[in-house]
Amino acid sequence: MSMHTATPASRARLSPLVPQWLTDAVFYQIFPERFRNGDRTIDPDEVQPWGAVPTRDNFCGGDLWGIIEGLDHIASIGANTLYLTPVFTATTNHRYDGIDYFSIDPLLGGDAAFDALINACHARGMRVVLDGVFNHCGSDHPYFQDVIAHEASSPYVNWYMVDDFPVRTVPEPNFKTCSGCVYMPKWNTHNPDVRDHHLRVAVHWLERGADGWRLDVPWFINKNFWRLFRTTVKERFPQACLIGEEWKTPTHWLHGDTFDGTMNYGLRDLALDFTARRIADGAATADAALALQRSIPPSAAPAMMNLLGSHDTDRVRTVHSENTAAQAQALAILFAYPGAPMIYYGDEIGVTGEDDPGCRACMPWDESTWNRQLLDIVTALAAARRDCPAYGRGSLDTPFAAGDVLILRTTRTIGAAACSSTTVINRSPSHTAIPRTAIPVDGRILVSVNDGRLSTNEALSIEGEWVVVPGLSVLVMEGS
Repeated sequence: MSMHTATPASRARLSPLVPQWLTDAVFYQIFPERFRNGDRTIDPDEVQPWGAVPTRDNFCGGDLWGIIEGLDHIASIGANTLYLTPVFTATTNHRYDGIDYFSIDPLLGGDAAFDALINACHARGMRVVLDGVFNHCGSDHPYFQDVIAHEASSPYVNWYMVDDFPVRTVPEPNFKTCSGCVYMPKWNTHNPDVRDHHLRVAVHWLERGADGWRLDVPWFINKNFWRLFRTTVKERFPQACLIGEEWKTPTHWLHGDTFDGTMNYGLRDLALDFTARRIADGAATADAALALQRSIPPSAAPAMMNLLGSHDTDRVRTVHSENTAAQAQALAILFAYPGAPMIYYGDEIGVTGEDDPGCRACMPWDESTWNRQLLDIVTALAAARRDCPAYGRGSLDTPFAAGDVLILRTTRTIGAAACSSTTVINRSPSHTAIPRTAIPVDGRILVSVNDGRLSTNEALSIEGEWVVVPGLSVLVMEGS
């Protein structure tokens, strides 16, 4: 058994540096090429049928018009903020190889589709966060092509880091790249002209209606650039969010001088270690959750993009071997942990797939193929977040964690009043007794899941000083 001490709730007050709206954000990540095909007249010539096996090179015709058509579904599960992987003109299906940062890819619908998407989202009270790729561009970018053509006499020669001429890629590139990808030359962000280009891009799309940026591989760029980036953005758009990609400890990005928050892959690791890999018990998971909280300044906590999967990981359903009960337990951790939960498109209906390119499959729109149990659970958890001001917000503690049981409690102070929510997870198939003092037995039940199914059975079995928790269950409660 492991008992843990809470971080004082007063430390969880929102910093004015973090956009206020993030406190209530539920992200939905979309890989635009694979979400929905809304306009077949703009499909590439080599387009494959919707639902084709995803590869790193094929196109299936997804576009921004399709995202607009899918907004009803996104809103219905309770998501209110879109995070789109790159949408600027590029040559690949993932578009991390941009060739024009000031134009939306025509295969996605161009600028007209972007404007329509922004208007449709804002009309619903939804926000749109774009993917900023400022470490590198595509080798087809006209500036890099100019360097190839004119070598040292190119006006853009110092926009990149080329060792000598002619530019070559074999036996290895003689220019800096992103992780050795020869079609992704690295920008020279020490060049003031490059910095000016990037800052103009950042401001341009915020002026066009975007609500923030997720910043790709920021560790490859010096922090002075990110400090300038933040200052430039926040002076004009103080409520624009800046969220950095980060796979390790996030602390160094969270001092208020670079990003508001980061992608929280650390939460993914600890959640899946408990629910999927089962290499950590409740006590170890609680310790990891509290250690992660200590690494995140309380002012930055609302801006952490909490996730179980993304375009760079195995699908969460695949990691759980398609076990809905276990996936429900992971979702419960995702929504309970302080920060903004993110659903990767299709995870809410049971889409499967291994890491890139498998995790980038087409969204199935035949609803008869959807996992309705998962859809109901995600929708219920998002509704609980909407209705309970303490759920997934404030300060985390773990009043009980042992064996197959994990209890997460968040406490938040609003004005002079404190409120709390408690999430009870039992991954064992057997009923388990826990101390009655660990949960608010008289609290309001928000979500009850039994063996991967949303349940209306709200009865708690109390036996003296113990509460019996059903096997393979999740219970979300409001109250101290």
